Amino acid sequence: MSLQEHVYKLLIISSSDGFSKAVKATLPKLRFQEIVTVTGETAARRLLSDYHFDLVIIHSPLPEDTGIRLAVDLCSDKTTTALLVVASDLYHGIYREVSPRGVMVASRPLPRNILLQAVDDMCAYSERLGRLAKTSTSLESKMKEIRIVNRAKWILIDQEGMPEQEAHRFIEKSAMDTGKTKSEIAEEIISKHNQ
Repeated sequence: MSLQEHVYKLLIISSSDGFSKAVKATLPKLRFQEIVTVTGETAARRLLSDYHFDLVIIHSPLPEDTGIRLAVDLCSDKTTTALLVVASDLYHGIYREVSPRGVMVASRPLPRNILLQAVDDMCAYSERLGRLAKTSTSLESKMKEIRIVNRAKWILIDQEGMPEQEAHRFIEKSAMDTGKTKSEIAEEIISKHNQ
């Protein structure tokens, strides 16, 4: 799926209604499933506790805070990309502080072409994060399967007296013969021997 085909959910956090309207007017409508705006960090955190957004644009400062901590917190979630828009005189210091933590930073004024480029970069980064999250989930489930199969294999070795190769083949053959996964067979073996 290309970036143009993917549809994103975007949250804009800004106390400036003009900024939020300008961003909404600039972005291609077909690319965004949903664009939600809130005016402060408290409202944003409340919303983010219930909903996931692929992209978040924070127009700093916010009424309660600068938005820096919020941006860093958002980027610690492995599937959210954040852009922090700051005053030009603060850009370099804030960039040095937050960019190592995955936060993208842009300075005001934010011309249309720079905003579009930043959003394109955010979308590309979001795609990469999504692929990494899927890979991580796949690896975690594979590791879980390996652990449970190894545990069942050691039960067969210890309690049934099977050699390791035979225990491994027993689990694989049982899975093929029954149409079950190796994990399911391993769980049955563990359950049977834990009674």
